[in-house]
Amino acid sequence: MQTEEIIQPRAPLTPCQRIERSIVTKYRKSIWNRFIGGIKDYQLIREGDRIAVCISGGKDSMLLAKCMQQLHRHSEVPFGLEFLVMDPGYRPENRQKILQNAEMMELPIHVFETEIFDVVAGIPSSPCYLCARMRRGYLYSRARELGCNKIALGHHFDDVVETVLMSTLYGAEYRTMMPKLHSQNFPGMELIRPLYLVRERDIIAWKNYNHLTFLQCACRFTEAVGNGDQPGLSKRQEVKELIARLRKENPQVDVNIFRSVHNVNLDTVIGWRSAEDGPHSFLDRYDRK
Repeated sequence: MQTEEIIQPRAPLTPCQRIERSIVTKYRKSIWNRFIGGIKDYQLIREGDRIAVCISGGKDSMLLAKCMQQLHRHSEVPFGLEFLVMDPGYRPENRQKILQNAEMMELPIHVFETEIFDVVAGIPSSPCYLCARMRRGYLYSRARELGCNKIALGHHFDDVVETVLMSTLYGAEYRTMMPKLHSQNFPGMELIRPLYLVRERDIIAWKNYNHLTFLQCACRFTEAVGNGDQPGLSKRQEVKELIARLRKENPQVDVNIFRSVHNVNLDTVIGWRSAEDGPHSFLDRYDRK
């Protein structure tokens, strides 16, 4: 006598489980593999590290947090992980949005408050520069209190490319956003950027696929610009739009810019400098050839 096999229906995935699965399935090639590739290529994580993932509430840092959480669960290299949220003076609705997303995405966050927005609000020039410096200092300090030796930020491939052009066009120097840096003011601390190879368009696609909403930008100064209280676009937005126009003619233009900082030909550079031994000129070794 045959008996029928009873198949129990699978329990539906939670929102967090769907988000996690999408990273390693649908976006495995464009996000997960590039995330892992960046960590390996630039040696961002080592055994025994304790890393504070810094969450601003935007799409980039939230994706970074989930990728780092996934890696922490399955990595053969043991490392510690903390999730750090700094409130620089968010409006209540923006702070609440971060808390809601963190709960839904099952991120055990540490939240601490500062008054950075109030401090920089009265700065007439370069408030973004001062804000970034202050934010990083607070993040290093709190991460160290949590026993961490590294902080992880959510900068991605497009940020790197835009920084190269911004430095060239507006800073009169050729520099990029490094995949990792030793802190100058917090000895023993290091900054890493695990999304270094991940494109912004793929982060946006992941966000939309999962029907997620994150903070666009919670900066009061940027909100003022967007509302017409200050003239013009930010320099980064101008460069972003320039790259988009160039990409219509040459789809590889951003990749070429990215590769150029990995392939600098010093024999064709007029001058360069380093923190260790200062400025140099091609004339220093011109007659040695």
